[in-house]
Amino acid sequence: MIAARFTPVFAAAFALIYCLSEQFNIALVTFHPRLREWGLLTEAPRNGPGMYWYGWVGTAALGALAIALLSLPLTRNRAAPQWIGWAVPLATMVAFVYLLRAFFFR
Repeated sequence: MIAARFTPVFAAAFALIYCLSEQFNIALVTFHPRLREWGLLTEAPRNGPGMYWYGWVGTAALGALAIALLSLPLTRNRAAPQWIGWAVPLATMVAFVYLLRAFFFR
C-alpha cells in the first residue's frame, strides 16, 4: 500500500522542513495584510508587518512532497517505519518550544 510508505515520510519531512523554514525565514510567499497583496518568496514588510506563515507551510509542503515521492522507490519492498510519522513531529514541537522559550517563559 502506497499510503503506508508515503505518509510517515511526508509527516516527518514536513515537520523538519517547517522548523527550518521558520527558523531561517524561507517562505514560498509573503502576504502583506494591510495592502492585501501577495509577494513571491520572502519579502521585506511593506506598510506594516508581513505574514510569512503561509509561505512556510507552502515551503514545507512542497519539500515534504518531494522527499516523500523520492522515498517511494527506496521503500518499495517494505513500508517506512510508522514511528517516524509521529516521533519526528513530536520532537519538532519540543524544538519549537525551545526556540520560542523567550515567548513562553518570560
